[in-house]
Amino acid sequence: MPSIDRRHFVLGSGAAVLGSLAQPLDRLAVHVGGREELKVGLIGCGGRGTGAVINALNADPAAKLVAMCDVFPDRLDASLGRLQKSQHAARIQVDEDHRFTGFDGYKHLIEAVDVVLLAATPHFRPRHLAAAVRAGKHVFCEKPVAVDVPGVRSVMETSALAAKNGTSLVSGLCYRYDTPKREVMKRIHDGAVGRIVALQCTYNTGGLWHRGSKPEWSDMEYQIRNWLYFTWLSGDHIAEQSIHSLDKILWAMQDEPPVKVTASGGRINRIEPKYGNVFDHFNTVFEWKSGVKLFHSCRQWAGADSDVSDYVFGTEGVAAIQRHSIKGANAWRWRGRSPSMYDNEHVALFRAIRENKPINNGDYMCKATLMAIMGRMSAYTGKTITWDELMKSKLNLTPERYEFGPHPVAPVARPGKTPFV
Repeated sequence: MPSIDRRHFVLGSGAAVLGSLAQPLDRLAVHVGGREELKVGLIGCGGRGTGAVINALNADPAAKLVAMCDVFPDRLDASLGRLQKSQHAARIQVDEDHRFTGFDGYKHLIEAVDVVLLAATPHFRPRHLAAAVRAGKHVFCEKPVAVDVPGVRSVMETSALAAKNGTSLVSGLCYRYDTPKREVMKRIHDGAVGRIVALQCTYNTGGLWHRGSKPEWSDMEYQIRNWLYFTWLSGDHIAEQSIHSLDKILWAMQDEPPVKVTASGGRINRIEPKYGNVFDHFNTVFEWKSGVKLFHSCRQWAGADSDVSDYVFGTEGVAAIQRHSIKGANAWRWRGRSPSMYDNEHVALFRAIRENKPINNGDYMCKATLMAIMGRMSAYTGKTITWDELMKSKLNLTPERYEFGPHPVAPVARPGKTPFV
């Protein structure tokens, strides 16, 4: 399998990516090649997947949803019901034969569509993405792209195949498509804060959803329905949620990943068995080859204060990425219009398809996921982990089989006891 170095992940489509990001992300005004219908399929029918359908149909008036897939029929039905009551109800055309369920339903969906929206549980992302790209489909791929290094390696190969085949791959790391954040990043890269000397990002939130349990649910079903709380399914919240913070910092560093990380973490708020084996807080220090350090923290504590922020400290000023402002010698604040970044992702995707100018976000979506996994593994083990060591990791969280039945929960990691694999 290919390795990913600290600075470059060449997909052969870097110019196309940069070109797409340089253009304004307004509604599609012209469809090169006409207004031909594009058939869209959704894999993963939770809230994010349902929202992705709305975003896709907002972006392209000639697109329609024709197929849906989820492991659980009730989740599919609930999502479909919401979409049929949406502003795009006329373009929700999912007949009974195109409602797929179970672990292998995605294979049938891919055959029926032109564009695939991947929003299922993160663990399944590598296999879903590989199947879609091998079939020549265009893809919107939610974050994170995997929960372990072998999974990311698979996505790296798939991303390279998409670039080779000329199909578009857009990442759900939505801040990259947020107009004001693109502007503040441009200013950072142009030297508005001078030479970067330190970085800080925080993603502190309250508690998230839990779907409870039912006597008829097996271990496997219970875990997938409550996937946030199991590392093999979510990658832990540093990967599932705080990856947004890490990705903004990676972006500020012009997609050069760090060389090492030292982290700590644990669970002191969510300690009941229903919360599986994930941590509820992480504190990480990433370091780059230049010596620049990122001080990152994230937590999910019910009843505690929230804070989502990220800062770039330079020799000539400080940029507040989330607040779209710069203080110092080149003071600036965003005061323009801020269209939906969730729509923008899909505008970029459908424009690339219509104009036959493929874009590929595989580079940064893999690197951001690897940063998150790197931080998690350091916190779980209590070890400082280098990028090179990370890329040699053989830890594979894939279960022996996908079937509803017994599936023991792995123990909560114990720093200093849990080994690095």
